[in-house]
Amino acid sequence: MEQTGLFEFEKKIQYKFSNIDILEQALRHSSFVNEQVDTDIKDNECFEFLGDAVLGLVVGHILMQKYPDTDEGDLSRMRASLVNESQLAIIAQKIDLGSYIKLGKGEIQTNGSEKKSILSDAVEALIAAVYLDGGFDVAFKFINFHFSSFFHLASLSEADHDYKSRIQELVQEKNNIAPVYRVTGASGPDHDKTFRVQLKAFELIVEGVGKSKKTAEQDAAKKALEILANR
Repeated sequence: MEQTGLFEFEKKIQYKFSNIDILEQALRHSSFVNEQVDTDIKDNECFEFLGDAVLGLVVGHILMQKYPDTDEGDLSRMRASLVNESQLAIIAQKIDLGSYIKLGKGEIQTNGSEKKSILSDAVEALIAAVYLDGGFDVAFKFINFHFSSFFHLASLSEADHDYKSRIQELVQEKNNIAPVYRVTGASGPDHDKTFRVQLKAFELIVEGVGKSKKTAEQDAAKKALEILANR
């Protein structure tokens, strides 16, 4: 790819590479490399592997900061919803990544630059390139910037899981006695405690478990809602 094309792409992603060769490799699909006479040219598959790891770490870190009271299971689901193929393909489309990926003739003929699988892999490769060129802090800022709108969606998803609020709303609708939460136990060392919380609402008594009192309360409220739904 001509250097001018790469410079244009750098403007779109708002990052300038110190080593432009790293960016070039990140944009080489295996189908392109397989057609080349020069066997020393490398594709971006190893970059995809590294980028996936960096992306998972950064997104996990940001989610923990944003939602410190959310348990591991919900955090894992939120992260999976942010880094899946469809979401990465959307990122690729926003920065016009498909126009800069080097593809083989077969992939070009089948519109490979529009395939979600190729686009999502290229985003991971690009993240690895930024990480290798600028280091972790730069990659962190890069991911945080380009995924900012998705973190907002994650916050909306998290709000949907506010089971305590939903229980409270039901109580108000039915003019029932206010729900009561009570810590019934805690186990484990100080740095890794597990709490048990009892909830009394709608003549129900249920117990929730979590790594904090808040998550245990949410767990109890979730269980109560499930029982009420079955009724």
